[in-house]
Amino acid sequence: MKIAVSSSGKDLAAQLDPRFGRCSYFLIIETDDLNFEVFENENNALGGGAGIQSAQFVAAKGAQAVITGNCGPNAFQTFTATGIQVYLGQAGTIKDIVNKYKNGELTPTTEANAPRHAGAGGMGMGRGRGMGRSSGMGTGGGMGGRGRSGR
Repeated sequence: MKIAVSSSGKDLAAQLDPRFGRCSYFLIIETDDLNFEVFENENNALGGGAGIQSAQFVAAKGAQAVITGNCGPNAFQTFTATGIQVYLGQAGTIKDIVNKYKNGELTPTTEANAPRHAGAGGMGMGRGRGMGRSSGMGTGGGMGGRGRSGR
């Protein structure tokens, strides 16, 4: 059976990368003999859609399961639609995690564990319109106090 693991390195001794869509590498591992292929994740720098693109990539490589730390709802929905089981919340070396999988020690997940665009880091599309100045250069648009007449 082929499984995909998000990895921080290029071999089974590497640590699992907790980010699915923005991980450094994908290891596609044949669980019978631990032969594997390494793929650099070309989607990790996308401004948006990295999870979906990565999920489609993994599915196209024939993976029947994915093991990672965190997965957002868009990627998770892609896995659900393609029948790929997802194992979330994992950490450690790829070899140890694969052995846990082979020994039946992992439980598939039924929902995403990260919010949309969680791995985007500083790549958000902020729409702030800050116009303030902190150097005492305000525009002085205050109305001042209004006294009451007719005491």
